Amino acid sequence: MAKMDDIEFQGIVRNEIEQALGHYDTEYSQDRIDAMDYYLGEPFGNEQPDRSQVVSTEVSDTIEHIMPSLMRIFTQSDEYVRFAPQGPEDVIVAEQASDYCNWVINNDNRGFEIMHNWFKDALILKTGVVKFYWDETTDIETEEYADLNDEELTVILADPEVEIIEQDERTIGEDMITPDGMVVPAPVLYDIKVKRTKTNGSVKIENVPPEEFLITSRAKSLEDADFVAHRSSMPLSDLIQMGYDRDEVEQYAGVSDVETSEERTSRFEDLEGGAPYDSLDPTMRDVLVTECYIRSDYDGDGVAEFRRVLTVGNGYHVLENEECDHVPFAILSPILMPHRAIGRSVAELVMDVQLIKSTLMRQLLDNIYNTNNARVVAVEGQVNLDDLLTNRPGGIVRTRTAGAVQPLQVPEVSSSVFPALNYMDSVREQRTGISKQSMGLDADALQSTTATAVAAMQAASQGKIEMIARVFAETGVRALFRGILHLVTKYQNKEKIIRLRNQFVSMDPRQWDNMYDVQINVGLGTGQREQQLATLFQIAAKQEGIMATMGPNNPIVTPIQYRNTLSKIAELSGFKDASEVFQDPRNAPPVPPQQQGPNPQMQMEMAKAEQELALKREKMQLELQFEREKMAAELDLRRQELEFERQLRLEKLRSDIETSVNLPRV
Repeated sequence: MAKMDDIEFQGIVRNEIEQALGHYDTEYSQDRIDAMDYYLGEPFGNEQPDRSQVVSTEVSDTIEHIMPSLMRIFTQSDEYVRFAPQGPEDVIVAEQASDYCNWVINNDNRGFEIMHNWFKDALILKTGVVKFYWDETTDIETEEYADLNDEELTVILADPEVEIIEQDERTIGEDMITPDGMVVPAPVLYDIKVKRTKTNGSVKIENVPPEEFLITSRAKSLEDADFVAHRSSMPLSDLIQMGYDRDEVEQYAGVSDVETSEERTSRFEDLEGGAPYDSLDPTMRDVLVTECYIRSDYDGDGVAEFRRVLTVGNGYHVLENEECDHVPFAILSPILMPHRAIGRSVAELVMDVQLIKSTLMRQLLDNIYNTNNARVVAVEGQVNLDDLLTNRPGGIVRTRTAGAVQPLQVPEVSSSVFPALNYMDSVREQRTGISKQSMGLDADALQSTTATAVAAMQAASQGKIEMIARVFAETGVRALFRGILHLVTKYQNKEKIIRLRNQFVSMDPRQWDNMYDVQINVGLGTGQREQQLATLFQIAAKQEGIMATMGPNNPIVTPIQYRNTLSKIAELSGFKDASEVFQDPRNAPPVPPQQQGPNPQMQMEMAKAEQELALKREKMQLELQFEREKMAAELDLRRQELEFERQLRLEKLRSDIETSVNLPRV
């Protein structure tokens, strides 16, 4: 079979879009408009002049009560999901993939805001939609370098991100001739101006308004849908900037009707009082852009494959047509309907309750107004009407006969209205699980109620909220993180350094497998936070006892498991990063090996050797002392001998002198 003709393919795409639009306009569009009006507390349209026009806010109250519980369940820690490994060899890689995908939604995107708007769309408008895609940004910088030699120039030009814009070269000095006749060229210096182009890519996640999302009417789920589309407005300039031919885009663009749709107008009705904004710049006018994902046998091989088709204008002119391997959407519905992609919303459960309660409250207020401003019966011609119409304290009404003015009795309806209002509250409680117990009671209301009974009431009221959270986790959140993992493993072509638990970690998704099982890690425990904390404290006490009794290397509890328990306690206590208070043992430096104790025999030999050494040292000291004393005695004896010899010489000299003096003269 030959390849499909482009005109034929465009007709198939147009048919799918128009069928999906017709299905949405008839089945869901008006429901979403009504739900948004009820949420905003808009008038019902049946109001009467000079009568009460109060509107109850059951839809808004119910949804705003559910939202904090949902956000606490999903965002009380930085881990939305964990990826379960396929085998033992994938444990470390699966943990890295989990950390990185959670980092992507929290750091590369506004994770809390995306989750909040996603959940709120689903609770009000039946379905919440997010779109995830790989976004590449290009930054161009201009750099100038001066006085570069050949080696430096080669190094700069070796960078694939660099492109020379301008280049000047100059020769320094003259060529030289060596003694053997060889010519040495003079050195050349370069002045260059280069353009450095840096391309960065990341996963982008954005909320899609439900009226912009199209899906085939008989789809059971997003996975088995044959047609999915995102129908939005885009400035003409953005399409041209994306690289599409300007003449082609301007020829088929037309004017977008998305911004003026009834649903979009209803959403901004309380904020916009005039005509919609429209730029006078022709390149900034909004045009209709439809991004379709359609299953079709375009190549004529007999097997229908998914194709991404980008069309522009109301005629759905095809700008881009390529084969794709995934649908970049994730959808949520709080109440699943079997065999239908779009379920029910929480708003539609209480819209009739809001209408009935508003009607009852209006009637009650009208009754109170009539009671406080009662009408009277006046006998014609017997009453001064000017006095009767002048309503002032202590005023006098002149009559000709007694009893000419009689009050018109107003029936009291509060005794019937208040039970009806209480009954409607019980209906809402049965449908949504939102009760006074879950909203919080006055302290006096629980004086005669046991703590166990109060906990049971609170657990029962949270049951439906937890059911909604589990539905969100197992459907849209799972699909979103599968898509994030698919995108980073397919398009991220270099490693990335991220800050994780106060440490800088290198992540390289090219080494991961994108078919991990997604284990949704949400705070859906068996009880409330206080109960979970109490249970974790008991577990921690048991672990401490086992480690104290059997040591840290016991076969039951490891230090890593004990640290995980402490981390859960920290997370439930409000710490998003448990590493702030508890260090992970796996990141601790290795413990140096303990030195073995000395051999007892060796200790005895060392002690004996030390004793012998001490004896020898003492003997040497005694010998030195004896030698010192001997030398001192010898020196003293020698000193005495010298002194004696000196005395002898003096005596002899004196004797000689005396002899010479006493000799006779000749």
